[in-house]
Amino acid sequence: MARRQETISMIDTFAEFKELKNIDRTTLISVLEEAFRNVISKMFGSDENYDIIINPDKGDFEIWRNREVVDDKDFEDANLQIKISEAKKIDQDYEVGEEITDEVDFAGFGRRAVLNLRQALASKILELQKDSLYNKYKDRIGQIVTGEIYQVWKKEILLLDDEENELILPKTEQIPGDFFRKNETRRAVVIKVDNQNNNPKIILSRTSPLFMQRLFELEVPEIHDGLITIKRIARIPGERAKVAVESYDDRIDPVGACVGMKGARIHGIVRELCNENIDVINYTSNTTLFIQRALSPAKISSIKIREEDKKAEVYLRPEEVSLAIGKGGLNIKLASMLTEYTIDVFRDIDIDGEDIYLDEFADEIEVWIIDALKNIGCYTAKNVLSMDRNEIIEKADLEENTVDEILAVLQAEFEDE
Repeated sequence: MARRQETISMIDTFAEFKELKNIDRTTLISVLEEAFRNVISKMFGSDENYDIIINPDKGDFEIWRNREVVDDKDFEDANLQIKISEAKKIDQDYEVGEEITDEVDFAGFGRRAVLNLRQALASKILELQKDSLYNKYKDRIGQIVTGEIYQVWKKEILLLDDEENELILPKTEQIPGDFFRKNETRRAVVIKVDNQNNNPKIILSRTSPLFMQRLFELEVPEIHDGLITIKRIARIPGERAKVAVESYDDRIDPVGACVGMKGARIHGIVRELCNENIDVINYTSNTTLFIQRALSPAKISSIKIREEDKKAEVYLRPEEVSLAIGKGGLNIKLASMLTEYTIDVFRDIDIDGEDIYLDEFADEIEVWIIDALKNIGCYTAKNVLSMDRNEIIEKADLEENTVDEILAVLQAEFEDE
């Protein structure tokens, strides 16, 4: 009866390991063989003369022992040798010096051997599962995953993926407006995978700029296909964000593509991020123009760039200052994060009622010329008139006669006044 129980126990052991996920067949066979050899080695001092055949598909195995046939008087080791008198009982043709191979009943080793095997296998399989989980998610850092909320705690949320692996969403990585209920699903990006003491811990985030980037990639086909690139993202999670995008195809409007028809594309992202307000702007390597766009909707009078300490002094009409700063200082804070410049805002009192924005000269000066002047920090007529003629030619990369025509138009405006 005891022998039958041990055999059933062995069958159960294989039934458990046959169903393991994330462990390939070759590794499983190797692990099972290693476990058998460890037990055999402990019992007999060596496993070198044993052949172990594993069949995980059927959930069974075979153990064959190889022993040398020796004369009865030379017999010393029952594990490595067999007496000629015993060999003859198996087959009369055996001779001294030959090798005899016979199948071993592992259950016959006793209950302790079976128990040791099960414990060794359980320990090794658990180790392999942890290694598999770590390697799986290590390669998914930066990707979005979906998990079902399993437990809500004060400092973190425990989610389960589709294979019931545990995922952690810390409080610090949750959007302030997030509300979690058990059994609901949530999306987040994998930001870190710890593996202390071979105990994988998968950390998720919903506040990372990378989460927003991955959502844009899902919602905007042109980004997924590489036609539009997200160059920079600045976020204050749950409040507001600015995203700078660039198109590699002149026929594609990157801002329009990201927003979608009637805002259809961006609305899905906004809903996922708890109604976070998202500004999408065109990226440019021109620092002055980039800062101008980042401070939208404010209209800038002029900008002074200090490259050595990454600072920008921005001058605006008094009524534009509040727009540049934004509610609670969010607009200027995000613009500084996006452009990577410290932005200081100043009231340009000289322009109020006495200066004119260059855009108002669009009927006399071509738009591309106005843009060239803006690129060097000139947004108003007096900005241009205050500069040296040769400096304008050099910095704006304009022809001499073009600059002379511009200066004539602007000077005439003030002479007429």
